[in-house]
Amino acid sequence: MDNIICVDGVSKSFAKHKALDNVSLNVRRGCVYGLLGPNGAGKTTLIRTINHITAPDTGTILFNGHPLTAADTASIGYLPEERGLYKKMKVGDQALFFARLKGLDKAEATKQLKSWFERLEISDWWNKKVEELSKGMAQKVQFIVTVLHRPELLIFDEPFSGFDPINANVLKREILKLRDEGATVIFSTHNMASVEELCDEITLINRSHNILSGPVRELRRQFSDNSYEFTFTGDALALRDALAATTVSFENTEPDRQGQDRAILRLKDAAALPHAIAAANAAVRLEGFRAILPSMDDIFIKTVEASNLNTPVLQ
Repeated sequence: MDNIICVDGVSKSFAKHKALDNVSLNVRRGCVYGLLGPNGAGKTTLIRTINHITAPDTGTILFNGHPLTAADTASIGYLPEERGLYKKMKVGDQALFFARLKGLDKAEATKQLKSWFERLEISDWWNKKVEELSKGMAQKVQFIVTVLHRPELLIFDEPFSGFDPINANVLKREILKLRDEGATVIFSTHNMASVEELCDEITLINRSHNILSGPVRELRRQFSDNSYEFTFTGDALALRDALAATTVSFENTEPDRQGQDRAILRLKDAAALPHAIAAANAAVRLEGFRAILPSMDDIFIKTVEASNLNTPVLQ
């Protein structure tokens, strides 16, 4: 597998606090990778080590197959959670200043910045002072200067804080577009809905440890409790009776938008699905079925609670 980042056994302490404890993960090139965890879990420390802001006490970080160096930061765009713009500068001058720091010449930087400002609908703010910007507007400016030099790796720490739903969707669209154009994206967030929309893979950190990693789709299947929605035409009681041998729960729900009858049921185990389908077909006209997968929010809560109690995650 082609990994852009490989973190192997990284630990980091500050005074008596161990921020990271033997953390390992691999970030596949061209994916959107989510770093999840409660406040204080160690996510930001891990992000700073990947960005070469701080060095691990032990362990290694490889970037494109070689040990991470300061020179590699030219290929990384980093938007920290703690934003920082010079309040008295004009917005355009501020953006141009950061673009020049990234190595772009003035003419090319101005051209690209004007294009991005138009794209994110902040062109009218070019000649206004930074202090006049709302939090969301300021974050758009910082997002632009983070991605402007087209780095291989983009790291966003809580990128959606301060955004209303409309502008959050604009940012999500741009993140996916950057991924489709070849960038790899790592972002930390508490917004589990964004994880389901954007992330290909995740790592969940709790109390300085990596407690869960994997592709989002596989993790949702892994944490499934064998719940399904059946849509059907016929007698719901007959369906319930027919499924009694294969289910642990059965709930007849309101019809869907097409007026189709529905039932939510939980099977005794995954192997019971073919038998449940056959039994349903014999009792009613089965129109369709779908697995009901747990949300990332459910997985987050369950995994963190189990970790805190030192109990197995999956029952």
